[in-house]
Amino acid sequence: GVAVNSKGHIFVFTRSNSAQGPAYGAAAAQLLEFSAKGDYLREIGKGLYAWSEAHTVRIDKDDNIWAIDKGSDMVIKFNPAGRVVWVFGRKPESADDAKPWTHPNPPLPPVDGLFRQPTDVTWDSDGNIYITDGYINSRVAKYDKDGEWVKSWGEPGKGPGEFHLPHSIVADRNNNLYVADRTNRRIQVFDTDGKFLRMFTIDVPPDPKLHPVYGIIPTGESLAAVVGAPNALCITSGPTQVLFVGEVTYPGRMFKVSLDGKVLGVIGRPGRQPKQFAGAHQIACPSENEVYAAESSNWRVQKLTIHP
Repeated sequence: GVAVNSKGHIFVFTRSNSAQGPAYGAAAAQLLEFSAKGDYLREIGKGLYAWSEAHTVRIDKDDNIWAIDKGSDMVIKFNPAGRVVWVFGRKPESADDAKPWTHPNPPLPPVDGLFRQPTDVTWDSDGNIYITDGYINSRVAKYDKDGEWVKSWGEPGKGPGEFHLPHSIVADRNNNLYVADRTNRRIQVFDTDGKFLRMFTIDVPPDPKLHPVYGIIPTGESLAAVVGAPNALCITSGPTQVLFVGEVTYPGRMFKVSLDGKVLGVIGRPGRQPKQFAGAHQIACPSENEVYAAESSNWRVQKLTIHP
């Protein structure tokens, strides 16, 4: 993950350095801060009990730092000094016979205040907190500004208000919530009570000759299932807000999209070179012309300057 605070400092939540243990079960989470020029400043939460598998990082309006750890099922709020303020969710404990989550069918009902592989967090103008939850559960959880549980909405499915991997969430200045419903290949929009408002898809055909960074070139239904599938969302803060949307590893592009779903521009292709992507897993856009992309498969953050 990648996020930028009001000073222009860059925060990277990465699956590195803590990768101790066997190949099939290593922990991997490290939260790093860099200057606006990219100089390393510090590590935040080194050795934290919640660190298991880094997923995303966000910065709120007060420069608090929020880290979402998919592996421990926890969301951690740090103050700007890097001290833990709040924790949401709970890591499965070894004393309670902890083991990896499975995908039973029918799925287990969600539990208030607990998560199963959460993915992202955002806030509305009143400070209410919204967490996408995620790989096992298929819902959005809402807390108030004091961290008290309010409600959740969503369940597995393909209908309006249903999800198949809600992977990212952002809010516009009118408190509309945009949820990247990744495996359903769409972005759904809700109000702050979870009322479904609308949805849209991104339908830009890729170059069929481009090979993914790994795997074969998908065709037919396999290709249709990934084109425009939203992996990451960010929203600008300028007078006219726009979304930047990162696509899954293949076709692996980034899109500039109006809030009503119109594609305004397409950036990139799969690959390892600058301006190419392999899994833009999280995007930060402090302005419409400055975009950061954290790539899970290329192990890097790219800073992109988009010329008007």
